[in-house]
Amino acid sequence: MTETPAATPLRLFNSLTRQLEEFRPVHAGEARVYTCGPTVYNYPHIGNMRAYVFADTLGRVLSFKGYQLRHVINITDVGHLTDDADAGEDKMEKMAAAKAQSIWDIAQHYTQAYWADVKALNIRQPAHWSIATDYVPQMIAFAQSIAGKHCYELESGLYFDTSTVADYGRLARAATEEGEGRIEAVEGKRNAADFAIWRKTPPGEKRQMEWDSPWGKGAPGWHLECSVMSRELLGLPFDIHTGGIDHREIHHPNEIAQNQAITGCGSLDCAEHSGARVWMHNNFLIDRTGKMSKSSGEFLRLQLLIDKGFHPLAYRMLCLQAHYRSELEFSWDNLAAALTRLKRMVMAVAQIKARHAELGSASITPFDPHPWTLNQGQGDMGGKFAPLIERFHAAISDDLGTAVALTIFDEVLALKKTDPGEKLKMIEVMDAVLGFGLLELDRASLRIRPKSATLTESEIEAELDRRAEARAAKDFATSDAIRDSLASRGVEVMDGDPLRWEWKLDLG
Repeated sequence: MTETPAATPLRLFNSLTRQLEEFRPVHAGEARVYTCGPTVYNYPHIGNMRAYVFADTLGRVLSFKGYQLRHVINITDVGHLTDDADAGEDKMEKMAAAKAQSIWDIAQHYTQAYWADVKALNIRQPAHWSIATDYVPQMIAFAQSIAGKHCYELESGLYFDTSTVADYGRLARAATEEGEGRIEAVEGKRNAADFAIWRKTPPGEKRQMEWDSPWGKGAPGWHLECSVMSRELLGLPFDIHTGGIDHREIHHPNEIAQNQAITGCGSLDCAEHSGARVWMHNNFLIDRTGKMSKSSGEFLRLQLLIDKGFHPLAYRMLCLQAHYRSELEFSWDNLAAALTRLKRMVMAVAQIKARHAELGSASITPFDPHPWTLNQGQGDMGGKFAPLIERFHAAISDDLGTAVALTIFDEVLALKKTDPGEKLKMIEVMDAVLGFGLLELDRASLRIRPKSATLTESEIEAELDRRAEARAAKDFATSDAIRDSLASRGVEVMDGDPLRWEWKLDLG
């Protein structure tokens, strides 16, 4: 590995310290990242998927900066209750009962659905998918090792005593920020914030997922899973722990307490005592329609966007246009604008590729998001491109400034009087971070037929060809009749569209 240039260090916002910090890896040349993955009891909604676009962008930036990335994302298939604060039913058990299916089948189905969304958003595969049920023996051993000093047993399970570790709740600022991290008291707990690390199966019941333990048959608590899997796969401390901002209030403070207990570490004035040097959280996706919740029926999942005719990478664009720490409002208009921007990029790249072919240049290497690093890019890029890659690098090094990076990318596309081969290489270098796969995308792949459409694309194109012939013959009555007929069937003809997308389907 070539060392990251000291002139532009990577600065990331650490939720634990609430400040920007220069990234300094625990192991030289490596970046070890753990991302809280989904609980696979239902389809992920697009707000969930924002967390994985963010984590993917972080990983791409680390790879671009030259670090050897080891990224772990977990799959929670047991232990997550309907209330994060140890109340309610197990989400997996509840869905299995509702569907009258095996909990294992539920987990498999929704894991595959999540992985399909990951692929559709061009999110890179992590080094390891850690499945919670694969680590139950390690979870029991972890709990045993801390039980004597940090835990107590109730009829319902083994609970972690949060008063036994320093600075509990600092990540959530529970002691200083009104309302954050507040957990209602539960009878039998020593402290309101104490949490279960092993939940016993109630007498007379049998769960589909339960294991023998020193505390009786039961299942691990949700918080225990991530502490165990991150420790097993990355070691403690590791570099970066990511998740949605909702995890900052309960789940991650509980992970931190467990990490402190297993390592014997003290105050969180030293961030490494938390288990990770840096804790990063993406903000919420805001939906004014009220369809983000999974309890709302037709909630906003990626497939719904596709069913309405939006390419999934339009959602990736929507995410990257905002800073990951800012709230992002979803609307169909905002998504349409993001798709238009993506279309403009695809059209620009197509024109550059056509120019490249006209000049008889060698064929373009197929897009591969993995090989490009900053130093390779700087070594290959000169002239007009050198200052652009420096600015791009500065933007992404400033706490993943993708919104600024996109504007710089637009400047690259707009550059005149440049060698098309060199320009395509520059596009590939930057797209290694942005993750759109622009050298593979084309106009046809971006046009997705809405589920409600009654006409096929070939039928629409045939009518447009017939209309073009009528217009060429100055038969405007026929031209208008074809236009009106298409409009009555939900197809809007867009004469003079600068993007040369001649039509679109009504998404109504």
